[in-house]
Amino acid sequence: MNEYTGEQIQVLKGLEAVRKRPGMYIGNTSERGLHQLVYEVVDNAVDEALAGHATKIRVVLGKDGSCLVEDDGRGIPIDLHAGEKMPAVEVAMTILHAGGKFGAKGGYKVSGGLHGVGVSVVNALSERMITRVKRDGKLWEIAFERGRTTQKLKVVGKAEGTGTVQWFVPDTTVFDTLDFHWDVLQKRLRELAFLNRGLEITLRDERVEPPKERTFMYEGGIISFVEHLNDKKDPISPVISTNGEREGVSVEVAMQWADTYSETIFSFANNINTIEGGMHLLGFRTAVSNVVNSYARKRGMLKESDSSLSTDDCMEGLTAVVSVKLEEPQFEGQTKTKLGNSKVRTIVYGLVNERLDFFFEENPRHGRAIVDKCMQAARAREAAKKARDLSRRKNALDGGGLPGKLVDCTNTDPKASEIFLVEGDSAGGTAKMGRDFRTQAILPLRGKILNVWKAREDKVFANEEIRAMITALGTGIGIDFDSEKLRYHKIIIMTDADVDGSHIRTLLLTFFYQQMRALLEKGFIYIAMPPLYGVRKGKKQRYAFNEEELKAIVGDGDAKDFVVQQYKGLGEMDADQLSETTMDVDSRRLKRVAVEEGVAADEMFTTLMGDKVEPRKEFIQAYARSVKNLDL
Repeated sequence: MNEYTGEQIQVLKGLEAVRKRPGMYIGNTSERGLHQLVYEVVDNAVDEALAGHATKIRVVLGKDGSCLVEDDGRGIPIDLHAGEKMPAVEVAMTILHAGGKFGAKGGYKVSGGLHGVGVSVVNALSERMITRVKRDGKLWEIAFERGRTTQKLKVVGKAEGTGTVQWFVPDTTVFDTLDFHWDVLQKRLRELAFLNRGLEITLRDERVEPPKERTFMYEGGIISFVEHLNDKKDPISPVISTNGEREGVSVEVAMQWADTYSETIFSFANNINTIEGGMHLLGFRTAVSNVVNSYARKRGMLKESDSSLSTDDCMEGLTAVVSVKLEEPQFEGQTKTKLGNSKVRTIVYGLVNERLDFFFEENPRHGRAIVDKCMQAARAREAAKKARDLSRRKNALDGGGLPGKLVDCTNTDPKASEIFLVEGDSAGGTAKMGRDFRTQAILPLRGKILNVWKAREDKVFANEEIRAMITALGTGIGIDFDSEKLRYHKIIIMTDADVDGSHIRTLLLTFFYQQMRALLEKGFIYIAMPPLYGVRKGKKQRYAFNEEELKAIVGDGDAKDFVVQQYKGLGEMDADQLSETTMDVDSRRLKRVAVEEGVAADEMFTTLMGDKVEPRKEFIQAYARSVKNLDL
């Protein structure tokens, strides 16, 4: 046994820990982590706006791969920090858990960045970073490289007003990609502008000619947010909104019912998207259900003998944004995705209950339309109950009740099992012969499944292919859904590399997003990447997954030496080829599907899968020229 002594205990000082394990602080080192750098700096600027000191934020993407974030807030303090014996701005930039957001002495009453790690993490993961501060009529500057101070704080000129400018270049040795995406940043900055009424946020991209620039500023705040979310839907009510402050908690809520079958509700705490909800969302849902049921009984639409409408019935077709801002928010877990402050539930409930009750009494026509929709949802739920029973697994141990066309694997450990959702019986047969029978299950799907985005739950359960899929996965659906009962921890969508295959894949992703979103959020859904070409030279067989790989294989030599076969469908490959290229864990390529931007995802599904044709037509016209390969 190797000797284990004190010499083997490492102490990572300063920002070394961040550079050693960047994923702990920003999620990962790919696109998501890269954009998180921008969000961390922007969030500091937004916190200045929350404190009432900033009205404008500017984000600039430079040609040199840099990002600049500027605000007109108070400017980071430049006076000497008594404890650290260095300027306060240097403390904030180079020491973890140092900031103005802790306790009663903090410089912020409400903020999103609570751990004091944001900007110092950005500094640690940047090749170069320059901080400029406008205070007292002077422009101060301090510079860093990979978290270490390379230029002490000094005055570099005069300045009007106050504010902070952060300029940084992400570290090429840390990140897999350095390409900031306009669309990704635009969506987040627009969201922040919605959540902070009157705050002006500008995004400028100087990497293109001419430079591209867009400014977001919404005097309507989250009312404009709801209008934006419902832009491609047919509303059945106006936007209903309320706001107020009680016990130090500021609450803003906006909601609108539309003629759709799914709910679209986003909740935020101090501008952080609480994707797992929490007390503020619970208070909102309870209030809506209470008012709708109370009004329905008062108006005789529900009789005394009728059971109450469920909360899910009342949420059908509802688009809402619930935003709270408070001191010392209690988030469950490091990811800040669920708000735990219990008093927030009562406060949100009271405000929403009062406003919605008043709206129903003052607008009986809209009130009846909303209740009618909720009652239709209840009837559909009852109709779905019988169909849902057909999709339940009878026995989790012996596989009783599993669909007949499922070719199951012998392994009973979900972590070591995977299921391929295969387009068509023919390809399913080939996959069956090419699989590893111990860990790989095959479920062939006939044709295109139902578009669940514009179908009620009873129609979803009545669809034979969807019912087979639900039963095979074992999680149940709707009120019965339980991700812990999932029988396979890899659900792999395997369709042809053509337009029909893309359509089927989109329909399946729509189903998972709407009915089993937790499986996407937990990373259980994958897309198989079959090759586009088989290339043979003599007895040697190789595969190309795109045009670039094909050119790399064929090269500049005589193309006659190669036999190139283009695969238009999975059925064109034999079992060995399908196994080698698409199913074998050592050689296949898979794409994991994740939900990183809930608002953007919801908008995209509404555009592509919703009832309105016009938004879909506009989308196709806008992006038709940028499509490189329609079959991918």
